[in-house]
Amino acid sequence: MTPLLMFAALFVLVFAGIPVAFSLIIIAVGFGYTVFGDLIFLQLYGPLLHTASNFVLAAIPLFIFMGAVLERSGIAKRLFFALQLWLGGAPGGLALSTIAMCAIFAAASGVVGAVEIVVGLMAIPAMMKAKYKNDLIAGTICAGGSLGTIIPPSVIVVVYASIAQLSIGQLFAASILPGLLMVLFFVGYILFRSVRNPADAPPLPPEERSMPLPEKLKITFTALVPPLALIGMVLGSLLMGAASATEAAAVGAAGTLILTMLFRELNLKLLMDSLGVTLRITAMIMLIVAGGTMFTSIFAVTGGGNLVRDTVETIGYGNAGIITFFLLVVFFAGFVLDWVSIVLIFIPIFAPIVRSAGIDPIWFAMMVLVVIQTSYLTPPMAPSIFYLRSIAPRSMTYGQMYRGVLPFVGAQMLVLLVIILFPAIATWLPSILVGL
Repeated sequence: MTPLLMFAALFVLVFAGIPVAFSLIIIAVGFGYTVFGDLIFLQLYGPLLHTASNFVLAAIPLFIFMGAVLERSGIAKRLFFALQLWLGGAPGGLALSTIAMCAIFAAASGVVGAVEIVVGLMAIPAMMKAKYKNDLIAGTICAGGSLGTIIPPSVIVVVYASIAQLSIGQLFAASILPGLLMVLFFVGYILFRSVRNPADAPPLPPEERSMPLPEKLKITFTALVPPLALIGMVLGSLLMGAASATEAAAVGAAGTLILTMLFRELNLKLLMDSLGVTLRITAMIMLIVAGGTMFTSIFAVTGGGNLVRDTVETIGYGNAGIITFFLLVVFFAGFVLDWVSIVLIFIPIFAPIVRSAGIDPIWFAMMVLVVIQTSYLTPPMAPSIFYLRSIAPRSMTYGQMYRGVLPFVGAQMLVLLVIILFPAIATWLPSILVGL
């Protein structure tokens, strides 16, 4: 019963308001003491050393730094304006511009919070001025921000690959098609609603988007090429095998600084603010990584692995039962835990069972990442809702936010279903670009 008691105690501490990282450490030390006694701290030194010496995790602060610099530069503002010029006249044009902006920005930074806040600060005033419904505004921005989970380069993929001992290049390649499919489904919902109820998302009037074609092309070129070049540098160097994940992240960080310098927006304040944000977010993630590693090591020692295997065998239904059970655990855990905790707690437990059952770990990883993406939109945690609340006007209520994200959660579930039915969506590109 010890493994079950560990999870029960963990949720009690989390609901009591204790930060997840400290909750994991307290549970690991407390339950570990019943097994190892005074040697518990020596026993936990191993997981800490393993985490500290994992060079793959060095990519995390570099990707976060990319997002922090982009958040404070003018690149995002130029890109959003260019997208409005082309998409603003379509039904739901501003919402479509927001989703496109989120997708491009996610591919350039990989940090969900940065994507949502940067795009939200520009998109909310524009959509409210155009008389968009509040629930559609909220759902579009929250769902668009969550694309940072699935579209590479994603910090979540870096952590997942490190814990599951998978190739980061393979996971990045595997997430390209599911990410594009997610964008397509989001766009489909926005178009359907906008055509069905034009008053919910009216197009921009011609005077706000009319411009001579040469000028429009010039603005588009200067706004679109920099982020696409940045994406190409990061993903291209990684997928072609020219750089490791950490090296590719360093290329992206350097490229971001160069682009900001070329736009003459690089200054000491921007640099110091970006470094401060990078330090805080990296420290938070790494503390949770350390706590999660300690938690899962004690969970394994107390028989947690055997408990999970026995549960899976009791459920039956072969590989389908294993996948369904694991995805349900991740889905419900997402109601109360953040993505770092989910990956750190459950993936070390699930990964050996998945491999021993002969399930493709890349395919399984994509399903888990899509389910984790839904956790950004599902209460009570719903990080995307809290990010939005920090920048939204008071006229936008929590009820409108939660109603707005529900259709997008449905779209995420459809993507999951497609991946389940057609595994090649997750496994084909890795086999072509990286090689399985």
